[in-house]
Amino acid sequence: MKSKRDDSGSLQNKAAYKKLIFAFIAVFIMAFSAGHSIAESKYPSPRGAVNDFANVIDAENTAKMEALAQEVLQKTGTAVVVATVPSIGENEDYNMYANGLYQAWGIGKKGEDKGVLIFLTVKERKIRIETGYGVEGILPDGRVGQILDQYVVPFLKEGNYGRGLYNAMYASSAYIAKEAGVEITGSPMPHNANPNLSKRKIGLVEIIFFLIAAVILLGTRTGRETLLPLLIYMLLSGGRGGGRTGGFGGGFGGFGGGMSGGGGAGRGF
Repeated sequence: MKSKRDDSGSLQNKAAYKKLIFAFIAVFIMAFSAGHSIAESKYPSPRGAVNDFANVIDAENTAKMEALAQEVLQKTGTAVVVATVPSIGENEDYNMYANGLYQAWGIGKKGEDKGVLIFLTVKERKIRIETGYGVEGILPDGRVGQILDQYVVPFLKEGNYGRGLYNAMYASSAYIAKEAGVEITGSPMPHNANPNLSKRKIGLVEIIFFLIAAVILLGTRTGRETLLPLLIYMLLSGGRGGGRTGGFGGGFGGFGGGMSGGGGAGRGF
């Protein structure tokens, strides 16, 4: 038969045990909350479609990217965002940082997750294109890698960050627009990393042949009627610039709680 003293000691032990459990839970919650706050605070707040925290993008390409991002968002519902930082800090992986930044900003509409983050860290000389769940089928990892290799990295190696990042946004947007059945009409074509791939040099023989043909044609009435209007048009249109550019007002509406599963690709330069 237990004494009252034994029962009292047992109750005290149970009370102390409960207090210990509650204290452990409280410490765990505080540690989790503190860790969550630190994780959020290491990412800067978004400014819009172009977030040049490293100050490496020129004004011209900034304006073109802002206009392009707005056009793509309006026509396809996909948010394409650029972010540059001076450094991600020691012992940080740029792929994980880009994924964390994507989640912290919530690029794309929640539930649709149609977003793209083009992330550049200058000191580490790394770039990554992070894709949301909603565009992983349009921009699979292999295709993103090809975009970086062909249109982006060559410019980054030369220090032309604005051109490289614009190319990354345009190439990604072109695939998104094609999938949506729309066209990009308000922004110029991307910069060519290797002009020799698309522009063949005209040889001296071809120039001489063209001049001879032009003289012969201009010597006839039919030739003059056909060739002169064409030559006049070429002369008048030769000095005109490319496509339209410009910014957008009212803020960028591409941050709506979207998520990324870690799709995309990264490169060093």
